[in-house]
Amino acid sequence: MVIRLDTITKTYGTKTALDQVSLEVEPGQVIGYLGPNGAGKTTTVKILTAVLEPDSGRVEVCGFDPMRHPLEVKKRVGYVPEVAALYESMTPVEYGRFVGRMHRLGEHLLERRLDAFLQIFGLHENRHEPIAAFSKGMKQKTLILTALLHNPPLVILDEPLNGLDANAALLLKEIIASLARKGRTVFYCSHLLDVVERVCHRVVILKAGRILIDGSVDEVRSRSHTDTIEQAFSQLTSSTDWAGLADEFIALLDEEGAP
Repeated sequence: MVIRLDTITKTYGTKTALDQVSLEVEPGQVIGYLGPNGAGKTTTVKILTAVLEPDSGRVEVCGFDPMRHPLEVKKRVGYVPEVAALYESMTPVEYGRFVGRMHRLGEHLLERRLDAFLQIFGLHENRHEPIAAFSKGMKQKTLILTALLHNPPLVILDEPLNGLDANAALLLKEIIASLARKGRTVFYCSHLLDVVERVCHRVVILKAGRILIDGSVDEVRSRSHTDTIEQAFSQLTSSTDWAGLADEFIALLDEEGAP
């Protein structure tokens, strides 16, 4: 088992971020971990990456407790956070070497893999430019390729398509599919539900720190009596009439007498 969460609870003061969450994820799965803002997705990711300790329950990532063996977990995880965290004074080559050496990759393997990754992601011509001069999409590409340098068995992606152009997004989707075919596990957090529906084998939807539904894409659609994951998500997490709300918004814009 790559991920095992056993009745995990985490609170911040009086707010319960995760409430008795249990989850098991096997090798080769691409799991979409979904929920509205405040559902507990980020808290889960922080627990999996040894940033936060749960108040109660048991956690295993690749066979290790993240709090007791944080370095063993970090060796086995490639993490792309929602907000890019890069040393922007470095070039992508310098940053890649920094990350690769932290993971103790051999110099020959590191240089060969880094050079190839920069080529694949279209950054080879920019390899000696400071990351600070990069566009948002270029920074995101740098974050993704360096997260994968050490060939981790678990890849955690939090809104990974942020800033990517259509071609780069297509490349990442194909990489995700290839990782799964090779037995890697991808834990995918996103609000882009149409993308989740296409790339994920399994979908978990949370609300207020609790899992509402967990199953394959087809199972989630069937159990919620909907045609798409987007419809299932809306039905399970909100009672709002979005179309009616949109009509009300436009009616206000069209209101006579507006300056």
